[in-house]
Amino acid sequence: MLEVGGVFGQAGRDEQQSAEFDPAVNILPPQRNRTARVVVNDVSSLKADRMAKTVFYSFHYEQDVHRVQLVRNINALEGQPLLNSQEWEEVRRRGDQAIKDWIHDQMAYKKAVIVLIGKYTASRPWVLYEIEKAWADKKPLLGIRIHALSSLGSVDTAGSDPFGKVASVGAVPIFDPTTRDWAGKIDSKATYKKLSDNLERWSSQGATRLS
Repeated sequence: MLEVGGVFGQAGRDEQQSAEFDPAVNILPPQRNRTARVVVNDVSSLKADRMAKTVFYSFHYEQDVHRVQLVRNINALEGQPLLNSQEWEEVRRRGDQAIKDWIHDQMAYKKAVIVLIGKYTASRPWVLYEIEKAWADKKPLLGIRIHALSSLGSVDTAGSDPFGKVASVGAVPIFDPTTRDWAGKIDSKATYKKLSDNLERWSSQGATRLS
């Protein structure tokens, strides 16, 4: 296990530091004066049977549901049921407590929580709630950028770091499969292939609160 502890230096949220255990991962520094004590799983020491097979996906439904479906179609991991818009609206109409109860039930027995980060994910209150809950419950937590996946033929620009919006959360790894062609344009097909090749492995590298 790799243990990361202490006070991290201040840096802009858009500045990312490469993690030694995987060139595709970035660990973003927490806010000023915030101490973090986390465990990041070292993938080289994990056996296949410890991979996170069942996970909770946190995401912005309206903007990214088609991208999330692409992630689910990889079939490397088992996520919670993906509600359609009508089903989600039925839960939402019952109020905040009903939403919290649904989140609690779906997250309860998952081995990791993966935030699928799109353009506006960091601004969504329920995503931030899910991040806070995952950290409090000591579940392995990580992010994967999905803005470069195609949604109805279009891609998005990268969104900001949602973990930096939750004061209680320490340093959390963010993986970015975004791939560009020779002209610097996002290649959504190559991005999807990179995600498909790495999703299961990345899922085992979440950060966990120690105390």
